[in-house]
Amino acid sequence: MSDTDLSILNELYDIILDRKSNPSEESYVNSLLNHRKGIDKILEKVGEESIETILAVKGGKKEEIVYESSDLLFHLMVMFVSSGISLEDITEELKKRRK
Repeated sequence: MSDTDLSILNELYDIILDRKSNPSEESYVNSLLNHRKGIDKILEKVGEESIETILAVKGGKKEEIVYESSDLLFHLMVMFVSSGISLEDITEELKKRRK
């Protein structure tokens, strides 16, 4: 059983939420959330990071897999915030599936 502290995911989610509520021109998150393409820009990033993660796994280098997976998780969380989905929504669905 894993004892990994996942509080960084909550912290990062809260930062993304804050960027949505308090936009800053210097913020990368803000540039995604308020892009002229709307959700399509965020989805492009999710797609790009998904492909990069797949390629990293195919390459078999743990460091690259961790790096690209982190990018993917980050962009998924931006997508969640943009879509009004909480981490609780995701964890509840995962709990349902476990049963």
